[in-house]
Amino acid sequence: MPFELHVALRYLLARRRQAFISVISLISTLGVAVGVSALIIALALMTGLQGELRNRILGGTAHVYVWKRTGLTDLRAEIAKLRAVPGVVGAAPTIQGKGLVSNDKGTQFIGIKGIDPKLEGEVTDLAKSMIEGTIDAIAQQKGDQPPGILVGADLAKELTLHVGDSLTVLTPEGTLSPMGWMPRARRLRVAGIFRLGLYDYDAASGFVSIPVAERLMDKAPDLIEVKVFDAYQAPAIADRIATSFGSDYWVQDWADMNRSLFSALWLEKIVISITIGLIVAVAALNIIASLVLLVMEKSRDIGILKTMGATSRSIMVVFMLQGLIIGLVGTAAGAIFGGSLAYVLDRYQLIQIPADVYQVSHVPFVMLPGDLAAVIVGAVIICFLATIYPSRQAARLDPVQALRFE
Repeated sequence: MPFELHVALRYLLARRRQAFISVISLISTLGVAVGVSALIIALALMTGLQGELRNRILGGTAHVYVWKRTGLTDLRAEIAKLRAVPGVVGAAPTIQGKGLVSNDKGTQFIGIKGIDPKLEGEVTDLAKSMIEGTIDAIAQQKGDQPPGILVGADLAKELTLHVGDSLTVLTPEGTLSPMGWMPRARRLRVAGIFRLGLYDYDAASGFVSIPVAERLMDKAPDLIEVKVFDAYQAPAIADRIATSFGSDYWVQDWADMNRSLFSALWLEKIVISITIGLIVAVAALNIIASLVLLVMEKSRDIGILKTMGATSRSIMVVFMLQGLIIGLVGTAAGAIFGGSLAYVLDRYQLIQIPADVYQVSHVPFVMLPGDLAAVIVGAVIICFLATIYPSRQAARLDPVQALRFE
């Protein structure tokens, strides 16, 4: 074992008269561990929340939306043209609008989306999210049955809806009557219930077939949804579509549509990281304090070591190693504790939150390897920097002055 490391460990594990120094070193180590674990949990929280929201959003929406200013006169040709774009794996037409659904249990404003059940599975996870009924049921109508609609689980709970129940849908697109312009009302049958996992979708959206949407909203499909192989490449593919298809097409991707949300989450992640990272800085101050006290306590030992031939560099390395050991042990303990706690909290979904406020039902924790590495490296660097001043002071100690009054 190197001489400097041996002395540093001996000072850290001091007993009897120097036990106070060991207690301070232990407190410094705990301070580093608490700071590192808190930072890891905070980063895992923000990363998990971003990922959960992104997955839920992408589960209920397409990656890219394409409008044509002159109208989609030939849907088959437009869809075939979009599918030919490199990176595109699916395309489906849709109609979007607003409506008011009601029954004897209540009333709720929702977004109404007309879809093609055979193609919708190519662009969203709606077909996989059905908990009652099937997505194809909206295109199936027997006898004088009302047309079908798929409703979210939270909307079904609020209005006490089950498959087969009826509700009334009122849309702004109305008809002219002797009483003036009247909103258009239509009776629909609940053909299925879905749970996409995002409260906005599950509580305020409904899906109908395109023919029904055309009658409700008095317009033909004016939008094509596109799914790409890699969601993170959606902005680049959207730009490629806009450039190659010409000025008649207006293209928007999911990242652009949700930019404000993810910008806010990213900013919160940075602010929280900086704020909680100050705990590590406070722990580093404890390391400085403990090393300064140790230098004062060991001034006689330093003087003796120097008279025996120890160089100033060796003395400096001794105290640097001591501070670095505190930092390494505290960082390792904090990383293990923080990572384990984040895993348990995420695995068992221990922190439940109101979905109508935060969009998700529990707090997710996801620790990225890059974030973990950044926290560990940053904590060790801060702890190392904290050793420089007391180590330099110890190295500059004059052995004559240290031993004069001994």
